[in-house]
Amino acid sequence: MRYANLLREVTSVLDAETNITARMATIAAMAHDAFDAFFWTGFYLVDETRSDELVIGPYQGTLGCLRIKFGQGVCGAAASSRKTQIVQDVHDFPGHIACDPRSRSEIVLPVFDKAGGLRAVFDVDSEKLAAFDGDDEAGLRPIVSMVFA
Repeated sequence: MRYANLLREVTSVLDAETNITARMATIAAMAHDAFDAFFWTGFYLVDETRSDELVIGPYQGTLGCLRIKFGQGVCGAAASSRKTQIVQDVHDFPGHIACDPRSRSEIVLPVFDKAGGLRAVFDVDSEKLAAFDGDDEAGLRPIVSMVFA
């Protein structure tokens, strides 16, 4: 229900907004505020000059890593596989990048443009173990797909 409410609210706010950065910033802020368990919430963008690397985009929370190579950490795994990553304990994830040591679990969804190209990943960290599951993926997917709607 909370994801349905968030989707309605985000849809209403973004109705006439066409700027991608504004859309990402709004989604990150609204999602971050909607859930107490969301410790870090935001986007990593595919770098236009280095297509195998992500660069930090709009986010809410503590300082994030500035750059992440495809295949490294949870965000890099989502980017290279183009599949959602749900990690119950980030310390058990091979190659986890500890941008903030308080992060315990994570969900990362790839974000595609209208042509199906990977443009970003949406990353949510929690200080709680096992904070995310398939329901979170199902709830977040339509929200992050609004970036390039």
